[in-house]
Amino acid sequence: MRIIVDGMGGDNAPDEIIKGCLEALRRAEGFELEIIGDSVRINNLLGTRDSRHDRITVTHTTEIITNHDKPTEAIKKKKDSSLVVGMNRIKDKSGQVFISAGSTGALLAGSLLIPGRIPGVVRPALAPIVPSSCGGTMLIDAGMNTVLRPASYLQFGIMGSAYMREIHGVKNPRVGLVNVGTEDSKGHSVVQEAFPLLQQSDLNFVGNIEGRDITEGRVDVAVCDGFTGNAMLKMMEGTAMYLLGNLKKIYARNVLTMLAAFLIRKELGVLKKKVDPEELGGTPILGIDGMVFKCHGNSKAKGITNTILKVCNGACLTVTEQIRSAFQTSDTVENIETGGIA
Repeated sequence: MRIIVDGMGGDNAPDEIIKGCLEALRRAEGFELEIIGDSVRINNLLGTRDSRHDRITVTHTTEIITNHDKPTEAIKKKKDSSLVVGMNRIKDKSGQVFISAGSTGALLAGSLLIPGRIPGVVRPALAPIVPSSCGGTMLIDAGMNTVLRPASYLQFGIMGSAYMREIHGVKNPRVGLVNVGTEDSKGHSVVQEAFPLLQQSDLNFVGNIEGRDITEGRVDVAVCDGFTGNAMLKMMEGTAMYLLGNLKKIYARNVLTMLAAFLIRKELGVLKKKVDPEELGGTPILGIDGMVFKCHGNSKAKGITNTILKVCNGACLTVTEQIRSAFQTSDTVENIETGGIA
């Protein structure tokens, strides 16, 4: 399996990107990496760690897409950027997965303009896994589409279910529609129209859910528009940081509280891992004709390593084929048409 890594994407590139790549290679077999970017800087980093490896290929590029670039314009003009070259690897199938911590807007624009959508998919979506009592719940969409038509909610449910089955081993993923209440009639007109589409589908649809139902593990896939999903995701991350920061202050208050912290240090470590974005790794963009993972812009080596380890067994490749198969069925096409998608 060949994994393509954007060596110049993110706040800590290329140093932390290279550290993460080397650690992933140390911890797992069965894949190779192509790191794309400034070959002089990348090779210097590989050399200083004495870790040149026959499983690493470095491809030189001369341009970098930054957060200050206009996404679509940058994709069209910066053809020799690490992000565009990486996306083209996915398009021509010379690489199976592309991982980047670069500009979110450029990554999303590049996904649409270069490899493009799986036939039948109207709106690809960002689909992070957030901590929940059931081991993790997919939040889809988390920022790619702020305005949707009803049938896109159904498509998100189909794509999210395929991912949870193949990657997380959930046999019959429970799908919920994020709303302001659990009653069938709740919400604005678009989610009210989306509700019967989900209800009449073959998905394991459990109905409307509220935000707290996600962390309580009531569903495996939480479907929503990107505005709602992104706001919830950032709120969850901020709340986790707030709680962990305050716990640290409490336990450092005196000798007794420090002793208490020492006694439960293992449990605290487990909790921290559950809410640490670096532990969770990158977020897939589902609906693209190929696997693309977006890492946090400030990702350190651990986040890159965990993303590579998440995809290196090849299970994510089955997800793309499962989604492709689902959107070839007449039932899915019919549901899209009744949802009023142009």
